[in-house]
Amino acid sequence: MDTNKRPQFGNRLLNDVDQVFQHNAWDHVEWSAEQEEDAKKKVDENSAVRVDPDKFEKFEMDANKYWDEFYGIHQNRFFKDRRWLFTEFPEIAPDVPPESDTNEESKQNQLKADVSSKEMTADISLKSDHSGSVPPKTLNATENHNAVSKHTYILEVGCGVGNTVFPILQTSPDPNLFVYCCDFSSTAVQLVKEHPEYNDKRCHAFVCDITSDEWNAPFPPDSLDFVLLIFVLSAIHPEKLANVVKKLFYYLKPGGMVMFRDYGRYDMAQLRFKKGRCLSENFYARGDGTRVYFFTQDELKQLFEDAGFQEKENVIDRRLQVNRGKLLKMYRIWIQAKYQKPCV
Repeated sequence: MDTNKRPQFGNRLLNDVDQVFQHNAWDHVEWSAEQEEDAKKKVDENSAVRVDPDKFEKFEMDANKYWDEFYGIHQNRFFKDRRWLFTEFPEIAPDVPPESDTNEESKQNQLKADVSSKEMTADISLKSDHSGSVPPKTLNATENHNAVSKHTYILEVGCGVGNTVFPILQTSPDPNLFVYCCDFSSTAVQLVKEHPEYNDKRCHAFVCDITSDEWNAPFPPDSLDFVLLIFVLSAIHPEKLANVVKKLFYYLKPGGMVMFRDYGRYDMAQLRFKKGRCLSENFYARGDGTRVYFFTQDELKQLFEDAGFQEKENVIDRRLQVNRGKLLKMYRIWIQAKYQKPCV
């Protein structure tokens, strides 16, 4: 497969450099050799001074504290809802049944705005085939999972305040869709549960340190259809990533799939770090104490394939964002990937 071909996201191409400030963003922007070399030099410079070992340990030990503080400050005002996920990952595009009432027509119109007709017919063959009916509210989460019939089970890891969870639930009224979501931050999970559209018949939010050996997950092994990893693995110590991916493999059903999107090597965010913020190679601490790692396609491939996954997609999303008011250019690099657990 061509791991550099970029599908799906946008087709606004910058064919005339004199027009760069005509739009807020341009897709598929390739770098010159000189630009690539300049990026490498900036990373070498900002990595020359490493964080003191004692502080390094503090960032690891207090990771949940930093994220609690982050969500305590920003609440639900920091991130926008991620409706673009239905375009980038059409496998999770909701299958909306037709309804006659005006409220449902409104939902259909919103769906059409977010999801193309091609994505509306996305393959839903990964659905579960449990027996039974939708469980009453009094059952616990594990009992719910085992009792529900023909459900599609999604887990979002690192759910934050629900900017992925609620667009999924809002867009699809399908009673056979159940979303689990977890976060390291208890503050974030509490904000999800306080959301007016949180419904424990369709969603279950829980606190989880995914780097631990035991998750106390509210679902059994081999049961999830999809796992969403959207800008979350980058926040984890690189040495702990292999164990996290193995746990995802353990909980996905055969044929289940991981949907991944995160920071790529030499993204603007990496180039902007000052000396003294580097924890280890390509791993940094932000000013608020949260951490971020910048991936390459090759190491992502090895990480997932070593855990037993099969690669279905691994692409670079290079985008040029511009501030037209200040005439600033911002080069973003993200990696998007799909990894599937082999069918037995």
